[in-house]
Amino acid sequence: MDLVNHLEDRLLFAVPKKGRLYESCVNVLKGADIKFRRNSRLDIALVQNFPIALVFLPAADIPRFVGTGRVHLGITGQDQIAEARLRIGEKLKVEELVDLQFGGCKLQVQVPESGPIQTVKQLAGQRIVTSFEYLVGDYFKKLDAQMKKDGELSEEAKTEISFVSGSVEASCALGIAEAVVDLVESGETMRASGLKAIENVMSTSAVLVRSTNCSPELEPLLQTIITRIRGYVIAQQYVLVNYNVAREHLTDVLKITPGKRAPTITTLDEPNWVAVSSMVLKKNVAKVMDELSQNHAADILVLSIDNSRP
Repeated sequence: MDLVNHLEDRLLFAVPKKGRLYESCVNVLKGADIKFRRNSRLDIALVQNFPIALVFLPAADIPRFVGTGRVHLGITGQDQIAEARLRIGEKLKVEELVDLQFGGCKLQVQVPESGPIQTVKQLAGQRIVTSFEYLVGDYFKKLDAQMKKDGELSEEAKTEISFVSGSVEASCALGIAEAVVDLVESGETMRASGLKAIENVMSTSAVLVRSTNCSPELEPLLQTIITRIRGYVIAQQYVLVNYNVAREHLTDVLKITPGKRAPTITTLDEPNWVAVSSMVLKKNVAKVMDELSQNHAADILVLSIDNSRP
């Protein structure tokens, strides 16, 4: 099939083609019931149950393709969006829609652990290597300006930012930089390279984005996909907690489980008892169950939520 000639009138959805975000993106697409089969040799896949084409791109390119209207929806990191905004400027017409709650990491300034540098101010006027040339350049441009204003840096001094596309952590050991700035998730790679963090430039996670230049004809489909993805993300964050409680203790337990909007309360056949159903953040559920038990709730059940609609 000539895929290029089958893209007309389809919503184009950009997805990272590989790397740390890819597998989680595939899970989001499955959760939104976007059915597709990807040929490993192709970077385009036609969706079977919607007039959508998935376009697999490097995550760093997705903000530009979405922001210039070449594709309509995309998933990428907030770091890549910030970098593209600085590189492209006002021509980048992209709107962040949903924090997808994965891919969380920090863009950090890292220096040799055994070296003399302890603060980011000590790097003013020094050499920095990064794959985020514009973000890091903007950060150190502002730092240089503030230090010159405060008399802490000479007027002719300027921090030198150099771009590398990979293996950033090797730059200090090779003697080409006094510090590196790179995305850090666990920090293990940096520690193994003898580096330590001294400053966070920004925190980032994966987000769903859309172009603000979409045609009105695509809007209903866009809203359907956005709502599905938002509902799936909410479902991954919450569980449903059901329990029974005597009415005399109801006020106390509702303070523990106020729900996402409000709990559901149903009268039981047993006099003066009710059943309560409430959405609770998954990360808090063990603590919530303990507190419910301590406040006279009984028959406490936790149910997973496969999907939802906001």
